[in-house]
Parts: sequence; C-alpha cells; structure tokens
Amino acid sequence: MLTSAPRIVTSRLDHEDSYTLERYLATGGYKALHKALRMKPEAVAAEVNRANLLGRGGAGFPAGRKWSMLRAAETTYLVVNGDESEPATFKDHLLIERDPHQIIEGAAIAAYAVGARLAFIFCRGEFALGLERLTAACNEAYEHGALGGRIFGSTFSLDIVVHPGAGAYICGEETALLESLEGKRGFPRIKPPNFPAAIGLYGEPTVVNNVETISALPWIIQNGGDAFAALGAGTSTGTRLFALSGRVARPGWYELEMSKTTFRDLIFDPALGGGIADGGELKAFIPGGVSAPWLGPDSLEIGLDQEAVGRAGSMLGSGSVVVLDQTSCAVRAAWRITRFFWRESCGQCTPCREGGHWLEKILRRIEEGDGRFSDLDLLMDVCDNLAPGVSWPPEQTTICVLGSSIPSSVASALRMFREEFATHIRTEECPFAGAPHEMAGGR
Repeated sequence: MLTSAPRIVTSRLDHEDSYTLERYLATGGYKALHKALRMKPEAVAAEVNRANLLGRGGAGFPAGRKWSMLRAAETTYLVVNGDESEPATFKDHLLIERDPHQIIEGAAIAAYAVGARLAFIFCRGEFALGLERLTAACNEAYEHGALGGRIFGSTFSLDIVVHPGAGAYICGEETALLESLEGKRGFPRIKPPNFPAAIGLYGEPTVVNNVETISALPWIIQNGGDAFAALGAGTSTGTRLFALSGRVARPGWYELEMSKTTFRDLIFDPALGGGIADGGELKAFIPGGVSAPWLGPDSLEIGLDQEAVGRAGSMLGSGSVVVLDQTSCAVRAAWRITRFFWRESCGQCTPCREGGHWLEKILRRIEEGDGRFSDLDLLMDVCDNLAPGVSWPPEQTTICVLGSSIPSSVASALRMFREEFATHIRTEECPFAGAPHEMAGGR
C-alpha cells in the first residue's frame, strides 16, 4: 500500500530551481548542519545509529555502525560515492543534478560526526550537468559559510573536493574508488586488511557512504533518528529512492516508505509505475540492479524490505527495479547484462576476467541462433566456477563481488525460462525478434 511517509531526500524536487542555494535555504536547507554543530560529534553519530540508516549504495550496511568502526587516527577522510554506474540505476544521478546542496550538507554532518576535515565527492564523469551543479553548489556553500574554516562560526572546518571519475563501473566498489582517488588504476583492494575504516584513502581511516545515504542525514538530524526509524519496519527503516524502468507504463524515480510498500505497489499503482507498458503481462522483474537475481510475478507481494527480498533469494541492491514483460527476451536480457559486466571487469581476477567473457560468448551465440543444447549445462558450469553453488548471496572467488554477481542474470534466466533458451536453439533464431523487448536503461 502507499503510505503518507514524508519525502526525505526528494522533498524539494518539485521546484524547477531545486539545485540553487536560494531554494535550498527557502526550504530549510543548512538548518540541520547548524543544529549538528551545536551537538557533540558523538551525539550526531548516535542519532544516525538510532535511525538505523542502511547504506543505499547496494550493500545495505548500517551507516552508523560503519562510522563506529573507524580506526583511531589523527587524520580521517570522508568519501561520498556518486559513481552510480549500474545499468538502469539513476537515483543518485537525480540527487546530484537536482539537490546538490543536500549532499553537501549531509557530507558536512557526516564529516563532523567522524572527525574528518577533508571530504571527497566522487562523481561519475559522464554526469556533466550534475558535476556542473555540484561544483557550483560547493562554491556557493563556501560563500555561505557552510564549508571552509570555522563553519557557521563553530570550531569545525571542512573542505570538499568534487572529483569526477573516468567512467569505470568498477570504481563504484569502494576500495577501487579509493585507488582511483589516489591516481591509480581502479583495482579493488583485498579485504582484509584493506577495509576503508582501517586502511582507506592514503592509508588513513576513511568513511565511504553513498550519495543517497548522505542525503538522508539532514532530515535525520533535523527530525531525530527515532522519527526516521519509525518509518518502515524491522531493519529496513525510513524511505528509499527507487529507479523504475523497463516495460512499465510510468518509468521514473519514486521515493517510498520501506517494508510497507510492495513491488506490486511500485509497478502497478496508477500513481507509481502504472502497470505494464501497452497493457502487457509481467514476466519477471529485477529487484535491485542488474547484478541481482530475478524474481517472478509470484514475488510481487514482497515488501521493499532488505531482509524480505534477501529471503526471496535476491537483494534491493542499488534501488533499481527493471520490469520485463511477455515481449522481453530472457536470453537477450541475460546476454546484455553479462556483456556489460564482462566489459566492465577490471581484469584483476581470472574468474571474472575469463568467466564473464565465456558466458557472454555462449549467450551471444544462443541469441543469434548458433547455440547448441549442451550450452545450457555449459552456462551453469561456468556460473558455478564463478560463484560455487550459484546461490545467493554468492560464494566469492574474486577480490570484489563483480565476478560472483555475473552469474545472477544467467542463472535466473535459465532457471525461470529454460524453455525459451531451448526455443532459440531449436529454431535457430530469437522468437522475440522485432518485439519491444529492449531493456530501458537509466540515463
């Protein structure tokens, strides 16, 4: 059901000038930072702990607990991860373009809580307009006194560096992001020992939080952690921003209360997704970014809840929900997803570098009418080498989770639509040729 929960991170996006300092101040902007600076840093962190704010970048790790794991050191850094690169995921892009001051205020609150004096906002390089507005907002924040020395007359000082990435998907992984920030190639680091909270940017303890996670902090400080925790249920508290795309009537972004809203609500409610495009039938949906296992129509009643989706064998992940209908080719969808991950592999780990390419080649030949029935078992065999058992959460064979996530779409498509693969092989062509089955991607 739809609830009356407030829009926490998108409250001012109805205004055309939502990205300006004038609009931000007129809608309560920077009041939370004023309030935070009158509190002790540990009290700010306690509010975030009470909120039980799960990270909105994919892993879903509680933000307050991540802060508490920082190694004691003289220098601490904050890094805001805005390298949103997963296909069909566009929520952080929206916040960077439309409400950059909210990100800056949230970053200042987080930096104050963890004792950081320098923060980096790592933004995907292709977000040209977002980078322009974010950079302009930082300049405005300095002029307003919200950044720089002795912020708002307090003893706290903070500088923010806006750092554009170079277009590598792997840099969305936090340790690869840190490598890139240091001017190196974006190779994920081995954990342990390289947990950012212990050995992060330049070897110092570092907090890495997602854009949406950071954007929720001003509301939490202004209204209290308990008010945020009262929304949702269980460990999935607050609201969350979802990017809905694919074969749906009204693709777009929707901020919804977690747990109490279901996938059926998101996809079919007239005020949200509005149902399947062109009056079609739901075939499957991907609930948390294209690295997540697929779910079928029998999973529509599951709430937008971290634990509930996990019990169903998938994840909420990046907050992207992709809808497939009866005209969508499962083979082609799995191939396109696999092709993306193969091309974006950093190449550091053999299973990911080689296995991803093998899966892509097999899927491509099936889609193009050159497959053989032995390919079906071969696909699962390669998947098993990438992620032993081909279960969820996946077993790790690589330094980061990119490699072990590649089998998700392949195994999902095979398990749910094996006959569709057989038809491709038997008829030597795609039975959906000419159908509008292209997956709608983000932006």
